[in-house]
Amino acid sequence: MFSIYVLLIVFLLIAVRRVGKVTFQIWQIMLLGALSVLAAGEITPLRALQAVNLDVIFFLFGMFEVGAAMDMSGYLSHLSYKAYRRAGSVDSLIICVLFGIGAASAFLMNDSLAIIGTPVMLALARSHKLPAKMMLLALAFAVTLGSVVSPIGNPQNLLIAVNGNMADPFTSFFSYLLVPTVINLLLAYFLLRFFYWEHFHKIPLVHAKDSLSDARLARLSRASLILIGVMILLKMGAVYLGDASGFRLTYIALAGALPILLFSGRRMELLRKTDWSTLIFFASMFVLMQSVWDADFFQGLISSSHISIDSIPAILIIGVLLSQLISNVPLVALYMPMLQNAGAGTKEMIALAAGSTIAGNLLILGAASNIIIIQNAEKQGETLTFWDYARIGIPLTIANTLVYWFFLSFL
Repeated sequence: MFSIYVLLIVFLLIAVRRVGKVTFQIWQIMLLGALSVLAAGEITPLRALQAVNLDVIFFLFGMFEVGAAMDMSGYLSHLSYKAYRRAGSVDSLIICVLFGIGAASAFLMNDSLAIIGTPVMLALARSHKLPAKMMLLALAFAVTLGSVVSPIGNPQNLLIAVNGNMADPFTSFFSYLLVPTVINLLLAYFLLRFFYWEHFHKIPLVHAKDSLSDARLARLSRASLILIGVMILLKMGAVYLGDASGFRLTYIALAGALPILLFSGRRMELLRKTDWSTLIFFASMFVLMQSVWDADFFQGLISSSHISIDSIPAILIIGVLLSQLISNVPLVALYMPMLQNAGAGTKEMIALAAGSTIAGNLLILGAASNIIIIQNAEKQGETLTFWDYARIGIPLTIANTLVYWFFLSFL
């Protein structure tokens, strides 16, 4: 049970972020949690090393390099201008962010959009004198909800698509989840407008066009994005053909980073700017979550409950709540075999994908993309506190859950 207590303390510290006069960053809290379970013997060093998912670490590393190159070269600002130049009001800007980034996250992976999108949101907030927190929340909700609709939108969806006995995962996901996801993106807009109503003014927005600061690096960044797009199409083809096991997500990000790391004269500067603290956070999280997993607490909790674990409401609620504590990918790995043993079909697997993904809208720890956004924002002097996120995330997640429940149960 020691691992469970450590997890609760980590959760509490991330909520308050401060003990006395000492302020902790999220990665430091998670690292302390991992070191605590190691020191207590709750997990062996070998087991801890095995727990670290190198695919995720290398995937993030590759995307960090692409994101840093786009930012340093000015290419990120250039793309931002092209994407949002027609947004003449705050309302249209938020809608463009939610639906534009939401659509992209269905195919570019939510973590990728979190990496690339954070500096864009902060730049938009500065140029239009909007609250950075509002823009970061719009990004977080967009990448979470957008990734729901696709079998390759996030790792847990891919796990379900590959191992969930789906004959045609793309058709299944889109047919069940497209319409409710559009509704949920609109709900995110209305909630943001409600909580930040004073900033939704009628003054027309004027978007400034920034020039490229490093044309060569911008060209390499563009080549990287094209290469990532090609790799995603290859990945989609592999998933569709049922032969995606040998095509790891890591290959997409590392292939995208290659043009920059091989041909840019600023590669050492890029490496120095790599978000190493976020990589430490994820490595630490894998260790702590493995220790919690090995404690068999949550598995026993689900097994001993008297609820029907294969009902749509139960799947959605368990997916949302337990993903806060053991992360959505481990939750799916645990829950999916239980559903299969209970004879669950495609609709139940889709519900598991939806519930474990919208868990990211509830609290900060519900999704890795949230942590990426906060870690990157803090490098530029901005952040989202536990309460900043929860006060909108909780009602939004309740509404999201009800919408998916209605569509999956009655339509």
